[in-house]
Amino acid sequence: MPRVPFWVFILLALLYFSAVRVDTMDVDASQYAEMSREMAQSGDYLHLYDRGNDYLDKPPFLFWVSATSMKVFGVNNFGYKLPSILFALWALFALYRLTKLLYDEGTARMAALILGTCQGMFLMTNDVRCDTILMSWVVTAIWAIKECETKRKWQYVLLGTLSIACGMMTKGPIALLVPLFAFGSDWLLKRKWKSIFNPWHLFDFMLIAIFLIPMSIGLYQQFDMHPEKTVNGMQHVSGLRFFFWTQSFGRITGESPWSNGAGFDFLLSNMFWSFLPWIFLFLVALILNIITLAKQKFRLQPQQEWLSTGGFILTYIALGSSHYQLPHYIFVAFPLAAIMVAKLMSDFFNGHYAKLYSIMRPFHMLTSFLLVAGASLFVFYVFPGNTPWAVVWFTLALAWLYLVLQKKLKQKLLWSSAVAIIIVNIIFTNHFYYTLLKYQLGSQAGRYISEKHIAPSGICTYSVDDPLNALPFYAQGFVENVYNVADIKDRKYVLTGHDGIDTLKLKGFTFDILKQFPRFKVTELTPEFLDPATRNKALVNYYLIKIQ
Repeated sequence: MPRVPFWVFILLALLYFSAVRVDTMDVDASQYAEMSREMAQSGDYLHLYDRGNDYLDKPPFLFWVSATSMKVFGVNNFGYKLPSILFALWALFALYRLTKLLYDEGTARMAALILGTCQGMFLMTNDVRCDTILMSWVVTAIWAIKECETKRKWQYVLLGTLSIACGMMTKGPIALLVPLFAFGSDWLLKRKWKSIFNPWHLFDFMLIAIFLIPMSIGLYQQFDMHPEKTVNGMQHVSGLRFFFWTQSFGRITGESPWSNGAGFDFLLSNMFWSFLPWIFLFLVALILNIITLAKQKFRLQPQQEWLSTGGFILTYIALGSSHYQLPHYIFVAFPLAAIMVAKLMSDFFNGHYAKLYSIMRPFHMLTSFLLVAGASLFVFYVFPGNTPWAVVWFTLALAWLYLVLQKKLKQKLLWSSAVAIIIVNIIFTNHFYYTLLKYQLGSQAGRYISEKHIAPSGICTYSVDDPLNALPFYAQGFVENVYNVADIKDRKYVLTGHDGIDTLKLKGFTFDILKQFPRFKVTELTPEFLDPATRNKALVNYYLIKIQ
């Protein structure tokens, strides 16, 4: 079976790195970028603050690596996004090594390509949150544990336990649960009781606990030692309990106040866009694996593996049982889904499931065509008038068409889908997202403030209907929000909207408008905004004014 060439992953890396041109998006990514900037500025890596306020939500690892990167490369998009992009590339390598242990070289390279070209991966390297790093640590842990199954070498023991601990310090106990789900289901179905009850597991858990000490110290010092602090509207809040229980398991038991009414099917329905173009092959692989297991009376042969399928199913059940869910929560299990799809692809290319392959091949070709055609909407309709990008799209579309018309091309099902989604995200990242972020108030106003060398301490925001998480990051300093005109006091600059302008005029202020910013909530796209003819109706103008 032909292998995916290495240069394809180099092209993927270049596409990931092109995302540093795109500003961080409100709400979460820009908030995390600002927190990382504050950490780099203060040098306090044990305690987390969000614009000077105690922060108890996400663990610290993302902020540690991003703050360190900013120390080296500066407070900018590159400094914040670099660690997550590097972790995304490492995840592909770790998945390759894991799949090679389970199957063969060809399947391993396909698995890495499938993960690297799913829509969720492109989103994670654009809208950088905790999920890229979490996914990378989890797949690294599973690979290391699999290595330990056959040869318990110390480097893999340390890599596995350190990966789980760092994953927990990235986004909580889910980093421990996913490997437990994967290997627990695999060992159980193989009746490998010695692996399940191996006393060495106690030593592994002890190592994980040791690696968690720095974060635990920070949580204890910041919250458990200060019960008088008010956190999320409550006092006597234990940071350790919140992290190890409430934030994760509390969402299932109802102890956590977070709830958005998401149903059990919420994550799967969102996979229809986040795991494109591979979602349909994944569903087929999942059903086939379950049928095969049932036919074998729920007992695996030694050469079979269930850690990918079992790990995905149990992870989905755990995440889908939460009262609060967001689409990116399932991204942690995407490496396992990629293994399942790669194995199905390998079976197809080796002559198995011939009838099913004859159905899936034209279906995926149609899906790929729709993806390439859909990208044209963003070049010619949503943000038109850019001739170079029209030329780029035509060139890429012709290249894709030439590819799919090659009769001698092997693995056409794989390549037509992979190339199509790459074309889409070349357009998305470098044209659509880049243009879209010009309508994000916080980043545009913050960048203007920084370029004009205006001290953030001399600015306030007033009557602004926007979280403005990106503002302090791009202004490189905290900008206070005031609610009363009297609180403007001696500040020379105010960022405000139409209502604020009218109020200031009534109160007798005189001012000059330095800059107007057309603003739209970029993560809440609407047909009115996407249509150039009605876009102006969806925009709200804000102004940076200088008080005379």
